[in-house]
Amino acid sequence: MKIEEAIKQARFGNNFQKAVVNLIYTSNWLRDTQADIFKKYDILPQHFNALRIIKGRCPKPVSAGEIKDVLLDKASDVTRLLDKLVKQGYVKRQLCEYNRRKMDITITTKGLQLLEELEAPIASFYEDLATRLSQEEALLLSDLLDRVRR
Repeated sequence: MKIEEAIKQARFGNNFQKAVVNLIYTSNWLRDTQADIFKKYDILPQHFNALRIIKGRCPKPVSAGEIKDVLLDKASDVTRLLDKLVKQGYVKRQLCEYNRRKMDITITTKGLQLLEELEAPIASFYEDLATRLSQEEALLLSDLLDRVRR
């Protein structure tokens, strides 16, 4: 469906405005589609992103600041995200033995199991995208988005 149909707007001020509106609309669509996958696990896409970051550092601990630096959603409240993940048993938080002002965050076995369970539905999500775009088109889209942020 074209963006004009999706938002019921026939004209845009210019192609840049149309592109930005389309980008925001599509970003929200992707977020909502992924959120449906995570809903049954009682997590949000931001929790999944944080778990992947923490797993990527495993077995070394990571600090909240390091997570925030690479989190896709920069507006997220990392402390609140981590509080929920700790409460659910997916991550463990403890004082750093070398710097008592810093918290060390590590992923638990339960957190690793959750990520393993999510592999199939996430793979399915990307397979669905592969029916809409070729590998080359996906790379071109990614390169164009990189240019937008330059």
